[in-house]
Amino acid sequence: MTTTSRPADLADAAHDDVGLMPLAEVQQRARGILEAIGTVIDGKDGAIGTALTVLLAEGHLLIEDVPGVGKTQLARALAKAVDATVTRIQFTPDLLPSDITGVSVFDRPSGGFEFKPGPVFANVVIGDEINRASPKTQSALLESLEERQVTVDGITHPLPDPFLVVATQNPVEMEGTYSLPEAQRDRFMARISLGYPDAESELRMVQQRERVSPLDVLKPLVTLVDLRRMIASVRAVYTAEAVERYAVALVQATRVHPDVRLGASPRATLQLMRAAKSWAALSGREFVVPDDIDAMSGPVLGHRIILAGRAGAGAVSAAYDVVADVVASTPVPLGDAR
Repeated sequence: MTTTSRPADLADAAHDDVGLMPLAEVQQRARGILEAIGTVIDGKDGAIGTALTVLLAEGHLLIEDVPGVGKTQLARALAKAVDATVTRIQFTPDLLPSDITGVSVFDRPSGGFEFKPGPVFANVVIGDEINRASPKTQSALLESLEERQVTVDGITHPLPDPFLVVATQNPVEMEGTYSLPEAQRDRFMARISLGYPDAESELRMVQQRERVSPLDVLKPLVTLVDLRRMIASVRAVYTAEAVERYAVALVQATRVHPDVRLGASPRATLQLMRAAKSWAALSGREFVVPDDIDAMSGPVLGHRIILAGRAGAGAVSAAYDVVADVVASTPVPLGDAR
């Protein structure tokens, strides 16, 4: 099942030349987005901040948690905060790959085939309960997540720019779920969990939703052009070689840790650096420091490592413990990061 807020403009796929947005303005607009999403998701400022960091870093976000804690609400709120094309795909066991990517249909007047784009052709794609679809259908997103394009019948179609997938999934212990393949998990820049709200946040949620949902009144806070300028500013954040070496050392340490069977990939290093740049920009800095690497190491690396002899929900928390241990044991570069 798929729903679309408005048709995706394929012309958005072209990479327009946009100017940089001053970091002070990036911060100001980011604060507005964070506050607006905070009215929808109470008491989860850390998760909201990571979601916005991924958006500005041109990554994809995986939200994993038990049902009913606001995974889809967070994805929808993030999408509504930007004036862009948005689609939602409800993943089900009978969903087909062509239901995501699109299909070529015969056009009788022209005597040829015409490509009908699927819901993946949007700036923001919400994949709801992604691990309820079969592995074959899940794999339909692999090319889209990494190369930002779709190939159907040998013809490649570029996706809109920017392109963000926010996917939600239930823990693998829940009924009717398929484990997300390692290759697909690796294509998500970060994974976050929301957890249950505290008592006060849950009370505010009950009181605020007695008459109207905050999501219904949430309006776009940045245009698509503004978003592209914010992303361009994040790309321009400077990283010293010493900080880059620190990121490489962290990722390599996951590959030799005694509790890890499969460490983080080189793609993880690239995405860790992009996420750190975004974190630095949101902190108002034009350069990355080791603390930015540390702050993003858990969300970026935690879902990419496979522990030796561990499975299930316990492995998720244990993976984050391993990442924390790697961060604590890796020497931090000294000197000026600028």
